[in-house]
Amino acid sequence: MGMMIAVVAALAGPAEAIEICSGGNRAARGVTCLVDADTGWERGVKWRLLDIDAPEISRPECRQEIEIGNEATRRLQRLMADGYRIADSGGKDRTSDRRALVRVILPDGRDAGQILIEEGLAQPWPNKGNRWCGR
Repeated sequence: MGMMIAVVAALAGPAEAIEICSGGNRAARGVTCLVDADTGWERGVKWRLLDIDAPEISRPECRQEIEIGNEATRRLQRLMADGYRIADSGGKDRTSDRRALVRVILPDGRDAGQILIEEGLAQPWPNKGNRWCGR
């Protein structure tokens, strides 16, 4: 069964950023949060952005990767703060987590992952090497 398409309405007044994930039992707790700039949770369902690769912040290979990874994650938070919807592709990634492969669609119809690529904060997937660490 695919992930439901979730719509988060923009709030009247200051926008609120999606939290950075913390703590365990995220599925059981039904959390919505970001792990990094290409992985998150929506109401307890773990997802991975389709067609992009963002720098790692949990296990970076170099200092520059974590710096750009943190910047990319903050940028995705800002993009999602004014509302978004999760568009499930119906696919799953090949990791042991079997994350739902999704797109984050912003209220203006833009794909948040593509914006990260355009701004140099992510790269297209599949890719080869780690461009943030010069290889």
